[in-house]
Amino acid sequence: MLNTRWWLVVLGWMVYSATLVQAQQPPYDVYPPADAPYYRVRYEASSESKDVDNKNSEAKNSETKTSPSSDSVSQELIFGVNYTVWIPPGVSKLRGVIVHQHGCGEGSCKSGLTGAYDLHWQALAKKHSCALLAPAYEQPEKADCQMWCDPRNGSANAFMRALTDLGKQSGHPELAEVPWALWGHSGGGHWCGGMVLMYPERVAAAWLRSGVPLLKGDEKRSTIKPHELREAALQVPMMCNLGVKEGVSETTGRFAGVWPANRNFFEAVRGRGGLIGVAVDPLTSHECGNSRYLAIPWLDACLAARLSQDGSNELRPIDLSSAWYSEPLSTAASSSESYSGDKLKSSWHLDERLAKLWQQYVTDTQVLDATTPPKITSISVEGKRITWKAESDLESGLAAFEIYRDGNLIATITAPSKNPFGRALFQGLQYSDTPQLPLIETTYLDDPAPTPNPHTYKIISINTAGLKSE
Repeated sequence: MLNTRWWLVVLGWMVYSATLVQAQQPPYDVYPPADAPYYRVRYEASSESKDVDNKNSEAKNSETKTSPSSDSVSQELIFGVNYTVWIPPGVSKLRGVIVHQHGCGEGSCKSGLTGAYDLHWQALAKKHSCALLAPAYEQPEKADCQMWCDPRNGSANAFMRALTDLGKQSGHPELAEVPWALWGHSGGGHWCGGMVLMYPERVAAAWLRSGVPLLKGDEKRSTIKPHELREAALQVPMMCNLGVKEGVSETTGRFAGVWPANRNFFEAVRGRGGLIGVAVDPLTSHECGNSRYLAIPWLDACLAARLSQDGSNELRPIDLSSAWYSEPLSTAASSSESYSGDKLKSSWHLDERLAKLWQQYVTDTQVLDATTPPKITSISVEGKRITWKAESDLESGLAAFEIYRDGNLIATITAPSKNPFGRALFQGLQYSDTPQLPLIETTYLDDPAPTPNPHTYKIISINTAGLKSE
């Protein structure tokens, strides 16, 4: 009996220890709930590196309508990863998925936990009947970021698996097959660019903020494996976006190598006719600043141009007849007819409207907006608590709310911003362009004087351009 009890104690300790090993560790153990229309899957870190048989990999990718390059995934992911997706309520069939990919290090990785909850990015996803997906790789601070930001190191496989599992969980199995629109910051830009190079037929467009993959080996960055630039990748619209202090105006310091890497990537892609541009933020270093006010309209236009109109997952080719061009580090763009420079050394712009938005951004980041936010239609009053549901303005997001009781303004609700070079968003802004934790709720506690009749409340949204809803 004594031996049996001792064995039970040992067995219990073994189970407990295994639970501790597999449980999420700080700072990745705090995240918002994933109740519909949000869904979440998490995969444990692989304990071993596994070589993937190329033939089996090619067969699998053929079944899922992907076509990776010859140097496709070779390992399982060595970090745990958490994927959260938002599905627009009421959508019958998804047309695509927008991926918001954080950068390297614990701070940036943790910020991925809130990416799918961003009301501004949700407005873009809803307009095109797309899901909004945000990964959160559980990379220890000192660990090699390349082990996830290079998709060949297991993160491409994990991403594909997540699309399938989240599709089943949400009742949208088409999630595993639809095209992707990719946005990535720093290491996330490296990941998004790598996914374009590996799976160009799946990518509608890619925005690369402060990070790009290598196309040639670099002795100074010997741990980074270069990618192959395939012909199909030249048809994918891409924008290289970086801060002016990342090697343009400041050529020393931690981020001085960002512009040389972006320049090399841009010149290689554009030199072969690739649809790529450069947008330099005139205010920032590595932080995202106001980049979303150009990135979201840019992705909006690319999705409108590329997603099919017949319900299929085939991407349409870009119409090049309306293109504009600019010098990569300039602040002025011209139409194809009036541009006098070498177009294969110049930034490519989809059309006149986007070129003019680009001009505003690279001048002072103040992209103009004349649209008002959507009207708030859902208000609930329970005792002293007032709650409401708000949809974001696609162009300028949400900055604040005005609350009226019986026709009189009683409060203006704002949130503190952590964006020193950008507009203050109601949800706040973390380093990798995601809402702050904990998520800020749309709620207000009122303590009005009693009256014979119920109070009437009205709430008005204010976007970051200062415009108000009805």
